[in-house]
Amino acid sequence: MKAEVFLDENYRPAEDEPFMNERQLEYFRRKLLAWRAELLDESRHTIEGLQDGTRNIPDISDRASEETDRALELRTRDRQRKLVTKIDAALRRIDEGEYGYCEVTGEPISLKRLDARPIATMTLEAQERHERREKVHRDD
Repeated sequence: MKAEVFLDENYRPAEDEPFMNERQLEYFRRKLLAWRAELLDESRHTIEGLQDGTRNIPDISDRASEETDRALELRTRDRQRKLVTKIDAALRRIDEGEYGYCEVTGEPISLKRLDARPIATMTLEAQERHERREKVHRDD
């Protein structure tokens, strides 16, 4: 079992440190775990709300409005479910020593990008190329 890495609560990864050292990995692991816990907690509240919120509304406009709200909430939860899957994949990459490196080029992903989007799997440049190719093929 790995020894726990101490992190000051004000710690932020810095460019002058060795890339993806133990402290940086622990920082991102904690960030991902907190994000995951928050999403799962929101999901539990949604499920409870949907179970408690089932009621018979006689007015057709009110019923339609409530159904629209429920559909939107379910779509949001589905997106969050997919996000939890990406968070789990990022945590796996941390465990396997692959976190922080672009899956396309193998280059380090900038710390600023990872801090803003800890589930990123590509450098900004590789992501932009990917999106341009995707747009070209989508327009066909």
